[in-house]
Amino acid sequence: MPGWNIAHLCRFLQNPMTFVRDVERECGPVAFFTCGVRRFLLIAEPELIAQVLVKQSRQFEKSLAIKSTRRFLGNGLLTAEGADHVRNRRLMQPAFHMQRVAAYGDSMVQYAEEAQAQWKDGQEIDIAEEMMKLTLRVVGKTLFNSDTGEVGERVSQAMSVLMNLFPLFQLPFFPWLEHLPLPFVRRMRAADATLNEVVLGIIAERHKDNRDEGDLLSMLLNSQEEDGTGLTDEQVRDEVLTLFLAGHETTGNALAYTWHLLAKHPEAAAKMRDEISTVLGDAAPTIADTRRLPYTESVITESMRLYPPAWIIARGAMEDLELANMPGVPIPRGTTIMMPQALVHLQERYYDDPLVFRPERWTPEFRDSLPRFAYYPFGGGPRSCIGESFAWMELILVTAVIARKWKMEPVVPEHKLVLHPSVTLRPRTGVRVKLRRIVQ
Repeated sequence: MPGWNIAHLCRFLQNPMTFVRDVERECGPVAFFTCGVRRFLLIAEPELIAQVLVKQSRQFEKSLAIKSTRRFLGNGLLTAEGADHVRNRRLMQPAFHMQRVAAYGDSMVQYAEEAQAQWKDGQEIDIAEEMMKLTLRVVGKTLFNSDTGEVGERVSQAMSVLMNLFPLFQLPFFPWLEHLPLPFVRRMRAADATLNEVVLGIIAERHKDNRDEGDLLSMLLNSQEEDGTGLTDEQVRDEVLTLFLAGHETTGNALAYTWHLLAKHPEAAAKMRDEISTVLGDAAPTIADTRRLPYTESVITESMRLYPPAWIIARGAMEDLELANMPGVPIPRGTTIMMPQALVHLQERYYDDPLVFRPERWTPEFRDSLPRFAYYPFGGGPRSCIGESFAWMELILVTAVIARKWKMEPVVPEHKLVLHPSVTLRPRTGVRVKLRRIVQ
């Protein structure tokens, strides 16, 4: 593909996921292209992705697009580099040990029960909105020990404003724009001020009361290196916002797309419901049950294959280099490597009928046959998602609670799913379904 012109730039800003799919269709799964003086390399080959994310990971840094999120996420795990990332991840790791994560399972089940109890048979709802409310309560409880949702709601609204502005952050002339008295600049500054006010305010209260709430915020505030040093308040703020985005936004989207697919495939929903009923009976699901629901896990796995909440990973080359599996092809320093799950997850060489929702494909044998990076919704390598086990527990528990009491049907006329690829893969116009109560 030749260098970008204005038409290319407009297409990318309008829908970057569609744009990279066009690049792959026109140029293949490995393709260089340029935008002005910036050089890009699209990689949709699992072996090459492994080179970038794992084997040669030290030669790459976060992309300029992700670095642009430092405007509101600060220097958290998503954006930190080098020694800062290694240290912060080491300090945060205890917060995600299985014993600590398991303690949140009861809250996830409780909130899912309370959410579905508000629904009515035959009601049409935006299930994406409902799942966002639910995951917002979960993240509010696990991060801040807040049961009301008020704190999480303020953070969520501010984060939503900033994420909607994310495409603008990537423009080369954005640093000049943000000094102008433009409406979006005022919204950006107001949202950033809200994040600082809320999160730093909570941190200040915790210091004043000197109490451990048993939540992730307390873990971050109390984490220390062997020399006694820990995270500053600003670093804790950055990590809280990063965890908030990952724990709320991505999980809510994954659940919404799962219900969308189950509404369109009632036979899969019935099979999943039978499994849940057989395993759980009348008991509430627990973390121990998540390993006893393989078909339910396969449904969620297939949903994240078709609609990966984190739809692309990008890295920047820190030096002139070559990939070991691509010898003789120079990659100049500063090249942005784009590795979209949204492309790799749909490749026919790994998935029969790749556009078809088929949970049954995820047998143990099939999983073992896949190259490591033919499926990577949580990334991989030293920067893989630290909260993956937390996310899987929440996805399975919430699905189990709701599926045995409700089934979803498409609305009439059928709601068109419109995707909005930003930092995460969002449904632009929601996900509307009709609720049908399961008669026990």
